[in-house]
Amino acid sequence: MNILIRNEQPEDIDSITQLTEAAFEHTEHSSHTEQFIVNALRNAEQLSISLVAVENGEIIGHVAVSPVTVSSGARGWYGLGPISVRPDRQGQGIGAALMNAALDALRQMGAAGCVLLGDPGYYGRFGFKAHPGLELPGVPAEYFQALAFAGEVPTGTVKYHPAFDATC
Repeated sequence: MNILIRNEQPEDIDSITQLTEAAFEHTEHSSHTEQFIVNALRNAEQLSISLVAVENGEIIGHVAVSPVTVSSGARGWYGLGPISVRPDRQGQGIGAALMNAALDALRQMGAAGCVLLGDPGYYGRFGFKAHPGLELPGVPAEYFQALAFAGEVPTGTVKYHPAFDATC
């Protein structure tokens, strides 16, 4: 696998949008608005990390990371997602490479930690787990997971940027 992980460039935006839409098109637990969320985060200047996986000059994966707030006032927390891999390339380690690169970038930024909404069976291998007392309203507790880089996982309610409500 000869894949380059790099920061997104302005000329990548259309490819990221198409990739994200395709990656979530047949996903059961999806709002099917992930591509709009990424663009809204970008337009709001809330994409703290936006990495692409490139193979032979073609974008085959993308991960977005944006700041979140915690009701306890804990600072330095970020939300990872959406993360997208071209459907015909899923299950080949591209998502894992993007995850590791995004987590490394967060650590280098001095982030306190990261939260995400997703399959515990998949994200557990990166150190994520559900934590009693840290919640995202409206979602099953086991699917909302956190990973602390420094200190403890805070308690409270997490709120994502309003861009996550984007529908177009």
